[in-house]
Amino acid sequence: MIQSIEHWPVGIADQDGPLGPSPGRHYGRVVCWFSCGAASAVAAKLALAHLGAEDIAIVRIHVANEHSDNARFAADCERWFGRPIVIMQSSRYASAWEVWEKRRFLVGPQGAPCTTEMKKAVRWEFEKDWNPDAQVFGYTAEERDRAARFRKQNPDVRLVTPLIDAGLTKADCLAMVERAGITLPTMYALGYQNNNCIGCVKGGPGYWNKIRRDFPDVFARMAALERDIGHAVCKDTTGDRAPVFLDELPVGMGRHDETVPDCSLLCAMAEQDIAAVEAAQ
Repeated sequence: MIQSIEHWPVGIADQDGPLGPSPGRHYGRVVCWFSCGAASAVAAKLALAHLGAEDIAIVRIHVANEHSDNARFAADCERWFGRPIVIMQSSRYASAWEVWEKRRFLVGPQGAPCTTEMKKAVRWEFEKDWNPDAQVFGYTAEERDRAARFRKQNPDVRLVTPLIDAGLTKADCLAMVERAGITLPTMYALGYQNNNCIGCVKGGPGYWNKIRRDFPDVFARMAALERDIGHAVCKDTTGDRAPVFLDELPVGMGRHDETVPDCSLLCAMAEQDIAAVEAAQ
């Protein structure tokens, strides 16, 4: 059973404002959203260290388009967390492919329907049923603006951002997971900067050229779906930003830089903080 939280300890957030709540704030229920990414894993670990294992629910929204290795990574993280991860998924759609095919839409300026149907709708359902008082997301130090936009767009959500509060970057999180003895998800090992679904419609030409090399079946399926729907997910990055269908995408267009695990002093400090809290429990 999730028990009430006594307080949010010093070290996660030390002031009111854009980074989160102040020490002494009282919460009844906290949910930590685990996406099978390194950042969300470290955010959950930090939250557990400070809130106590009985004070927080860790929830993963599963999408069938994810790499199968995510199940292994989630199991490894469960052992690291010392508690199970609750798995939820859409009751309306079996996969993002089904969303795109039924909605006849891939992506636009306002985002992608797969994100809304496969992730946001499930989160909203959880919020309605469980009514959490605070929610932990793995926004990193580079994503302060994203966290600020989330707060502005979701004023009813009490957002907690332990990574921003600790100054941890994405590279810090990658290194911390590896130093915990956990093999990073396969998508990171393949050089992708995020552990998104295989074949994300938000990706650009460089991303899709890499998908063509690593997952040719996914590339071919999306190329066929583009033609069926009449919409291209990529734009020409060398000219006038005109749409480019995948079956006409030049092999050399775009770039896809690999993320190399690195670590600043902040992640070592955070690890020491976690160890100290766990040793005292």
